[in-house]
Amino acid sequence: MSEPAYRIEPWRPDDEPLLQRLLGDPALTEHLGGPESPEKIAERQEKYVHLPETGTGAMFKIVETATGEGVGSVGYWDREEQEGLVYETGWSVLQEYQGRGIATIATAQLIELLRAARERRYLYAYPSVENAPSNAICRKLGFEVARVSEYEYPPDSGNIMRCNDWRLELF
Repeated sequence: MSEPAYRIEPWRPDDEPLLQRLLGDPALTEHLGGPESPEKIAERQEKYVHLPETGTGAMFKIVETATGEGVGSVGYWDREEQEGLVYETGWSVLQEYQGRGIATIATAQLIELLRAARERRYLYAYPSVENAPSNAICRKLGFEVARVSEYEYPPDSGNIMRCNDWRLELF
């Protein structure tokens, strides 16, 4: 069996330049309320590195296997939902790598990890109703729309996002 073209690796302290490219780019953050400031990205970097220590989730770098280059991120974290404690997931792929199915591949790998761990029954994703590519990823991976909701994102920004609340049963 050949090695996959893309794999996920735990987020590391030296991955901040990738995070700056992902969250500082207006095109990549168009459905998230716009780019984050360098200070906010640095805070998020620290959170990503230490998330596994909290026991509430983990972030991963999406790596092109052939080159070892980081091309995106995917992760999960705890969230309270109607069913109780669930996981939420999110992903981002650098613009020059989009359209290759990379986010779908990486999120499928993440789902495999979560299914094997059997810690939470459900995994949710909350893409904007206007984010066709992310909604397509959810559909491809077997998520079902639980409802459509409105969220303020980023928190305390005044920016209201209308989102599809996609849910996947892990076991």
